[in-house]
Amino acid sequence: MKKIHINCDLGEGGEYDKELMPLISACNIACGGHAGTIESMHHTVDLAMEHNVEIGAHPSYPDKENFGRISMKIDPKELKRSLMAQILSLKQIAEAEGANLLHVKPHGALYNDAQKDEKIAAIIIDTIQEFDDPLMLYAPENSVIARMAEGQIQVIYEAFADRNYNPDRSLVSRLNSEALITQKEAVFKHLFSMFHDRKITCLNGEKIDCLATTFCLHSDTPDAVDILKYLHQKFRELDVKIAHSS
Repeated sequence: MKKIHINCDLGEGGEYDKELMPLISACNIACGGHAGTIESMHHTVDLAMEHNVEIGAHPSYPDKENFGRISMKIDPKELKRSLMAQILSLKQIAEAEGANLLHVKPHGALYNDAQKDEKIAAIIIDTIQEFDDPLMLYAPENSVIARMAEGQIQVIYEAFADRNYNPDRSLVSRLNSEALITQKEAVFKHLFSMFHDRKITCLNGEKIDCLATTFCLHSDTPDAVDILKYLHQKFRELDVKIAHSS
């Protein structure tokens, strides 16, 4: 049976983490930058362990007021200190619970900025390399951070199951009413094309290559639980299992 790897951003204060966790391969846990507390990190790690889900850190600009969705002008040393503290706090909690931290996926504006800004990308890469245990990086293919990280840390290419794309591989702005894909049938069609055909169908109908091996469904997408249950059903019919990497 083939496998497909689906990740989800959790521990952000959403009400469906408990229902989502059994349905995914990996979770990216908010660790204090845009959301997340010591208590929520412990709770989310426990949920992940219960359902044998891979654990990753989801650090961001230190900006809870804007949920990490706005680019910040911040001193590089201060940003690195913040990212170190965020990732370390989750790593220590995971290890205290008997789990391992496996990857890092930047959140929101930090994720977007690292796609095109070499300075931001370098700070994230340098931070990850500070840890003795090797941590993988989730990043979009052909992004600045992915190119810079190659040969230094393992990069896992990521694409989004519930977001529409532009032909230049950027995500359609959330200001556009068609930015988010919310119908379960449409999410499956979009995801299956990326997984099976290795093609992203852009909003304008153009098809571009896709090398992603992990696919994100946002926990705050409307009906995310129902969408994931539907994806399990449809992929099972095709002899494909939503599962972790190992």
